[in-house]
Amino acid sequence: MFKKLLIANRGEIAVRIVRACAEMGIRSVAIYTEPDRFSLHVKGADEAHFLGDEPLAGYLDPRRIVNLARETGCDAIHPGYGFLSESAEFARICSEAGIAFVGPSAEVIARMGDKTAARAAMREAGVPITPGSEGNLADRDEALTVAEQIGYPVMLKATSGGGGRGIRRCDTPDQLAQAWDRVISEATKAFGSAEVFMEKCVVDPLHIEVQVLADAHGGVIHLFERDCSIQRRNQKLIEIAPSPQLTPEQRSYVGKMAVRAAQAVNYENAGTVEFLVKDNEVFFMEMNTRVQVEHTVTEAITGVDIVREQLRIAAGERLAYRQEDVRHQGYAMQFRINAEDPKNDFLPSFGRITRYYAPGGPGVRTDTAIYTGYTIPPYFDSMCLKLIVWGMTWEETLNRGIRALNDMRLQGVKTTAPYYQEILRHPDFRGGHFDTGFVPAHPELLNYSVKRNPEAVALAIAAAIAAHAGV
Repeated sequence: MFKKLLIANRGEIAVRIVRACAEMGIRSVAIYTEPDRFSLHVKGADEAHFLGDEPLAGYLDPRRIVNLARETGCDAIHPGYGFLSESAEFARICSEAGIAFVGPSAEVIARMGDKTAARAAMREAGVPITPGSEGNLADRDEALTVAEQIGYPVMLKATSGGGGRGIRRCDTPDQLAQAWDRVISEATKAFGSAEVFMEKCVVDPLHIEVQVLADAHGGVIHLFERDCSIQRRNQKLIEIAPSPQLTPEQRSYVGKMAVRAAQAVNYENAGTVEFLVKDNEVFFMEMNTRVQVEHTVTEAITGVDIVREQLRIAAGERLAYRQEDVRHQGYAMQFRINAEDPKNDFLPSFGRITRYYAPGGPGVRTDTAIYTGYTIPPYFDSMCLKLIVWGMTWEETLNRGIRALNDMRLQGVKTTAPYYQEILRHPDFRGGHFDTGFVPAHPELLNYSVKRNPEAVALAIAAAIAAHAGV
């Protein structure tokens, strides 16, 4: 096993990795830029190294990070998610330096990061894909021709895209013609590539993803699925495991397809195969070659520590589980508590957290890097914590989610928590009837009123009096 590991990330995922290292007897090394000087991952790691005042540059410089890992005696690097986690160049530089990259090989990252190459690999492996262009589109005219062949609506997508960026739905030729330049521009700015392709738009499907683990010895298993259908503008808000909407037959099928997809590209480490499910049809969408934000709900229903398994696999060990060893129990739900104002078109609400208490009780987990007095910087993603609840039944999980969201105290910034309570109370959601169209179909859920907590009001009054008195 590794002796020392550098965490090439920040925030809650860096804290998560620090904790895994501590449990496994691995020394952890954090990196940070000026806005993260007082972050929890810096405080929690065995060592922390400053990368400069510029907020993002240090986290995005693969050679500097690898050189630092060598200087500090690290034998492995965990990229977390985001930043360089799906950078084939980063994985290659690690390999050349003799440092283990906790993830798949550079070749696999490059292949699966190229959406058209990934579609081709899945087609060859017999994994169902959505109808679309055979490869990248040459120009607007070819896009219009392909759209006419497969039928509207279509999705115009950046080949190297991800995170909901570089995607446009087009319902008519005019919309497609207008979207072409915008997607090209967005893809170039966000991903450094102007290549785009096209898929048939599956209207209001279920967004189902399957967690896989694969080692270097040919072992590949899945850890069942997550339902990520509750999303806004292709950004996930609530994730659920397992899906309350799949039949046992569908669950078995998507699991087998995910394993087949991983085997087809000789995958190693943790990965996620994403599907669209409409009625009884299943279509491969993409594969994420890293740990997912929502890995927590899979851990909750299976008891498998995914980050621990990532480290074991990267160290050359065999999977700790066979497929028949993995069972799921109950339901788990994760809420991405973002520092945003849902009532104001989800405008980011960065600033100082004046008070934070995490909810607790049976079946409640929080993954975060915030604390009372912490200032959420405006340079990064707006997610400030992940709240995860688990229950033996769907109804118990729903009720526990409402209770935990209500118990949480996060003041100083506006968050998405009150909005999630409205979703959990909606009869369609409670009945397990929802898809990717749920959020846009229910704008009335944004008409909630924030209930004032008497204790919070008393504290605010006391703080105002103290400030006025110069205390």
